[in-house]
Amino acid sequence: MVYCIRSKEGTQTIHTHLEVTDLTSDMFDFCSTMTDEQDGRARELIERAAAKWPLRILHVLSDAGAPLRFSRLMERVEGISQKVLTQTLRTLERDGLIIRTLYPEVPPRVEYELTPLGRDLLMQVAALWRWIVEHLDDFDARKAVKLTAAGV
Repeated sequence: MVYCIRSKEGTQTIHTHLEVTDLTSDMFDFCSTMTDEQDGRARELIERAAAKWPLRILHVLSDAGAPLRFSRLMERVEGISQKVLTQTLRTLERDGLIIRTLYPEVPPRVEYELTPLGRDLLMQVAALWRWIVEHLDDFDARKAVKLTAAGV
């Protein structure tokens, strides 16, 4: 696997190679053509998507298969507060991953649904998610070895 690491100032690119037959050598060529601004924006989006709630919310919207009202989302995203759900939905909408539709009724009705971009992101993340779940035992074993070595 090839890792592309750019320093914050964009002055350095480090490539580490681990031979894996499924990866092609040009898989990370895009790193060398990224500007510092693109690198920063990409990292920012990765951090936002990987935060505690965004992927869970996208997953719930995907499972619903239809637009959901705020209250239905609150019920299905266990453990999230109303404030955090509101903030996360605003961020997901600003990033173009969900659509917020306001219906001019009394009381007003608001529904949320995935955009094609949000659905595509979720599909890409699903492969990583599945891989992590399949390797949880490996991570746990490594953690146990480190704890044993540390005498804990």
